[in-house]
Amino acid sequence: MRCTLRGARLVDAALDLAAGDLTFTTEHIEEVGAVSSEPGSVVDAEGMIVVPGFVDVHTHGGGGFNLHTADAAEIVGYAGWVPETGVTSFLVGVVGAPGSLPEVQLHAAVTAVAGRPSGAEPLGIHLEGPYLSEERRGAHLPAWLRTPNPAETVRLLALAQGQLRLVTLAPELPGAPELIRSLIAAGITVSIGHTDASYEQALEAIQLGATHATHCCNAMPPLHHRHPGPMGAVALAPTVQGEIIADGVHLHPAMLSILTRLLGAERAIVITDALAGAGCLDQEFEFAGQPAHVAGGAVRLADGTITGSVLTMDQALRNMLSMTGVSLQDAVRMMTLNPAKAAGAAERKGSLKPGYDADLVVLDDALTLQATYCRGALAFASSSWQARVEAGGQPLEPSQVIASASPSTDPAAHRDSAPS
Repeated sequence: MRCTLRGARLVDAALDLAAGDLTFTTEHIEEVGAVSSEPGSVVDAEGMIVVPGFVDVHTHGGGGFNLHTADAAEIVGYAGWVPETGVTSFLVGVVGAPGSLPEVQLHAAVTAVAGRPSGAEPLGIHLEGPYLSEERRGAHLPAWLRTPNPAETVRLLALAQGQLRLVTLAPELPGAPELIRSLIAAGITVSIGHTDASYEQALEAIQLGATHATHCCNAMPPLHHRHPGPMGAVALAPTVQGEIIADGVHLHPAMLSILTRLLGAERAIVITDALAGAGCLDQEFEFAGQPAHVAGGAVRLADGTITGSVLTMDQALRNMLSMTGVSLQDAVRMMTLNPAKAAGAAERKGSLKPGYDADLVVLDDALTLQATYCRGALAFASSSWQARVEAGGQPLEPSQVIASASPSTDPAAHRDSAPS
């Protein structure tokens, strides 16, 4: 099946075309910009903005689904739900387990990734821990924390079966340099995070090959004029990308602007760090077995510790433009190409280019999500977009739309009114 979105504004990291066509088939983009000689079904996209699908490399769930789970079906359920927020691919967020590696959760993640479910594509695993700082552990329980050792690294790589894409660790821990070398040798992106490292310790990790920083400024020492800490090292390292939680809670809007300028459009990665409650009206849920609730826009554990967020990626895009003043093109880059690089998928994700996966997000001029295509399949559509598709000669079968919304039930309306 061939489909052309006609007359849309096309935006990615390298392109901002005021009006053009984008033609795709099942799985891949075929033509960008020019009028297709064989358009297939044609959907009138005038007045719409088409961008690559969002890539979330740091999420723990949403829509009532947890990604740190022993049940692969729960991850599959998340993959079906999250296109409602514009996400077309993600890393499965796995954290620690009491007294051991999170073996059952890694098995569930590997099973889900290998199954290549409908909806958003799980690109692999983001292991946030268990090699984290006791002092900067945040919501990660002390019983989950471990010290790196070579034998356990071998076991970890075996459990992940080649699906580890990103590992967050504290580089100051004993054995961390050896762990960093082993992970990089296995083709895994190493991230500095949940760390009490000095500037010098963080710089050593970067020199060893760490190229990522987990939720910048959160769960690490602050940038200080005499003790620059890990953020000082990250800021000065052109090879390191840094995550930004764009909810206006984890980072004050002014700090969000500062970080965006510090890292630049080439190195900033917008993430949600979302929990199961993201996109839900119910504001009581769990993070890895710990009860969590939303208070004042922040997600907190029972003891008041701030944890992940209820942010969705479509709201993150709107937040970036309203809180930082970056251009739409730069914000899109931070949510598509940059995270695709971190996940090792930039050769097929994150850009509007022929041959790339047909992962597409359609927005109106208010940046409200209208449609999400995952590998060429319509995975979410507003009622108005469904009407456009059907007017273009493409009748919709129930199996073709994984999720849809009418004006009265559109989840975006609820997300915009929820704290974020």
